[in-house]
Parts: sequence; structure tokens; C-alpha cells
Amino acid sequence: MIRGNEMSEPNSNDGLPAGAKVQFDCSGKATGKMRNELSVTMKQPFQEGPFELATDEGSFHGGDATAPPPLAMFVAGLTGCIMTQIRAFSRRLGVKLVNLDVETRVIWDWQAKGRIYETAPYSFEIDIMIESNDDQEKVAALIAASKKGCFLEQTLGRANTIKHRLKTPGGWVEV
Repeated sequence: MIRGNEMSEPNSNDGLPAGAKVQFDCSGKATGKMRNELSVTMKQPFQEGPFELATDEGSFHGGDATAPPPLAMFVAGLTGCIMTQIRAFSRRLGVKLVNLDVETRVIWDWQAKGRIYETAPYSFEIDIMIESNDDQEKVAALIAASKKGCFLEQTLGRANTIKHRLKTPGGWVEV
């Protein structure tokens, strides 16, 4: 939650290129029953990190719940992404935020398939509560711009191809 006039300074894209590739790399290592140690680094357009994170699962998957499960990190990332864009773009669009709260609900369908299961997205719902002295149209325009600038929301809103490779003695094989 933010409060006060923290966001009232206009900001622009001065000094930034008109376009760029934004790349994050993550390496993970299995370290416990279900715990994963992750190191995430922004590689492009500039270097940031590494950021050290961990995920774990509860007893359902045989873990110890020593860290948030990956789905919690996913929902937190989506929520943080839209909040970041609202805060950053409020400066650029001259919308003064007095208070910002966001509540996100993500629901998946889960279907048992023998000894495993399959999942599919069911719904993504993001409730945005903005307190501002600016008019509703200006605040709505801020949200519309922020949706377009949120990397995760834009990723979820499109069909994507995710490639998986397996390292074998003979080299990488797509699976």
C-alpha cells in the first residue's frame, strides 16, 4: 500500500531507447524434498541482480513449506507488476495517487489423470483500488496504460510458445 504524495513527480522516458529487448534469466537447483533455490538476473536492456529466491511445496507434494509455492510467486509477480506500472505511469501521466491497493485472484482448473494431473487457467481477476484527487477518466486511462505496460499481464493475454529442452549426453533435445 502506498500513501501520500509519493507519486506526484512527472517522469518521462528521456534517455531510454525507443525499444529494447527485456531479458531475465533464472537458474534453479533442487535442494530439499521439494525446495528449489532460484537465482534470477535481468540481462537486458541492463544488468540487475542476481535476486535469490526459493520455492517449496507443502505436504500435498511432499515438501516442507519452507518457502512460498511457485503459484504464490506467480500471483505475487502479477500483482506486483500491475502495481509497479500504475505507480511508474502515474508519474508520467500526471495522476496523483493518494492510496493504491490491489487484490488479485487467479483460479486454475485441476483434473486428475491417473497418477498425475493436468491444469488449465480458469480466470485472472485484478481489483484495483486507487484513491486520487484526479477525475475518474484520468485514473481509468492510467489503468489502461498500465495494463499495456505490465509484462506479465501482456504475456498472459497472448498465446505463447514455451520451449523445453532436455540435456542429454548427445546435446540438447527438445521435449
